[in-house]
Amino acid sequence: MNIQLIRNATLRIKYAGKTILLDPFFAPKGSLPAFAGIAPNPTVDLPHPVADIIDSVDLVLITHLHPDHFDESAQEALPKHIPIICHAVDRPNIEDKGFHNIDTIGSGITWEGIDISPTPAQHGSGEWLARMGHVTGYFLKKANSPSLYLASDTILTDDVLGVLSSKHPDVIVTNSGGAHFPDAPPIIMDAEETITLCKAAPEAKVVATHLESLDHCPVTREALREAAAAAAISDKHLYIPSDGETLTF
Repeated sequence: MNIQLIRNATLRIKYAGKTILLDPFFAPKGSLPAFAGIAPNPTVDLPHPVADIIDSVDLVLITHLHPDHFDESAQEALPKHIPIICHAVDRPNIEDKGFHNIDTIGSGITWEGIDISPTPAQHGSGEWLARMGHVTGYFLKKANSPSLYLASDTILTDDVLGVLSSKHPDVIVTNSGGAHFPDAPPIIMDAEETITLCKAAPEAKVVATHLESLDHCPVTREALREAAAAAAISDKHLYIPSDGETLTF
């Protein structure tokens, strides 16, 4: 299995011989408004041309429809016949964009021999949870391949920890930038919660993403690595890839 971080939460995943694109977000640097009043978004360029990112993609997985996970640039770039898996609540909106090869995850689906099931995600707490709306994570499994848990935009909850204890994923992708709006609590995991997750999954490989690409995500790669080192979490347990970097498991 190869996982290439494109930018933010966008990944190219080579899994069981298939190429899966997660949460495509292709907006040019600075083309979207600031989320936290600090800088226009995204704050960095894509590491590769869009044509290269979408080349040979077999499936698109969508966790939710916030613009930093499935934006207008991606909707324009992707062919309308490309297979997409999403949650049922997002399907009408995606269909409205002209896509017509869509499956909803339901309680789980088998696609090209890969078992894909939904996992719970909680995009914030209190009043912010209602404002952020529905999000789903995904768990991928196929015989003779490492299992993969894509946690998506979620804070660390008992449900997330329950995925670790019940499914024992080999590889976990966390969104760890600590995103928050002014005077509001985090709406995704921050450094502290990412370290707690690592401790709860000592045998897994954890890949931290959603870093250093949006102005409302204060956690930096350096800060997360320092927090991990202080907690005796090694770089062979917690991986913090740069944009464009590919990890092989």
